[in-house]
Amino acid sequence: MITLQKTPGRDFKILNLTDPQLSNGEWAEGHQNRAILTHTLTELVKTVDPDLITITGDLAWAGNHAAYDALADLLDSFGKPWAPIWGNHDNQGGAEEVDAVATRYLTHPLCVYEKGDPALGNGNYVIAIEENGKVVEGLIMMDSHDREKGIFPDGTEFDDWAKLIPEQLVWYREQIAMLEKMGCHDTTLMLHIPIYAYRDAWEAAANPAVAPDSVKPENSADPANWNEGYTDSYGVKYEGICSYPLDDGVFDVITELGSTKHIVCGHDHVNNYVINYKGVKFIYGLKTGAGCYWNPILNGGTVLRITENGVSEVWHRYVDASALL
Repeated sequence: MITLQKTPGRDFKILNLTDPQLSNGEWAEGHQNRAILTHTLTELVKTVDPDLITITGDLAWAGNHAAYDALADLLDSFGKPWAPIWGNHDNQGGAEEVDAVATRYLTHPLCVYEKGDPALGNGNYVIAIEENGKVVEGLIMMDSHDREKGIFPDGTEFDDWAKLIPEQLVWYREQIAMLEKMGCHDTTLMLHIPIYAYRDAWEAAANPAVAPDSVKPENSADPANWNEGYTDSYGVKYEGICSYPLDDGVFDVITELGSTKHIVCGHDHVNNYVINYKGVKFIYGLKTGAGCYWNPILNGGTVLRITENGVSEVWHRYVDASALL
């Protein structure tokens, strides 16, 4: 477990980035996508002044070691602790490739990261935010892997996005129990691929009479976009929800234990909705930069504000990079 200190009487702010995902070539001096990412991160750090930067996966493309190192150097330049987890594109090169990057990242003093049990993936670890000797928030950082084969109830086989494996849910239970013994009853789960219940949250919250692609970020909080009971929702859904295609059972464990109040994922670059569903806030992190694919009006990062009572507020911080296009 990694422990970070919260200053008493002062909010602790987390800036979450997701899917920066530049290749070696895109990190070349003068490349537009490098300029967009550098501008975006610089503006975010300047305006948010975070105590911790988290990255919810797809930091680069598997095998692009220069890109991983360039991102680490850029993050270091801000003088803030930063904590990564891996996405499907990071995992596509296999466990040895991820481990090689993780080993290099651990040489960076500002990188707060633990490899964890290799049987569970790479990068299953906990960050405890502590104030006056009490853990006020626990960040559960988990590796959601790449792809997984399975069988639908009708017998049809599939090869689709992966999910947390059963052994990870055992580990998750253990971390929650450990944090509760330390007096912490508010945790945030961070992973790359959304859990299946992101689909349930959307189906429950979104007004079916409103076409998702007609909603703009600036009017996404309009209650008319949402069903009764979900009018505190905001954000957009411009693509499908790319989770494991069957119920993965993760949300059942989350609701049973009652500790995790927020889930943050990435993966789907043009979704950024935030929905409070059954007492848990489902958060799509705002895509950071132009890597892979993006929508320029959905560029920036997501901020979590932590008080002595845990996470109290979440918002997207948009960055206009249109001048660089």
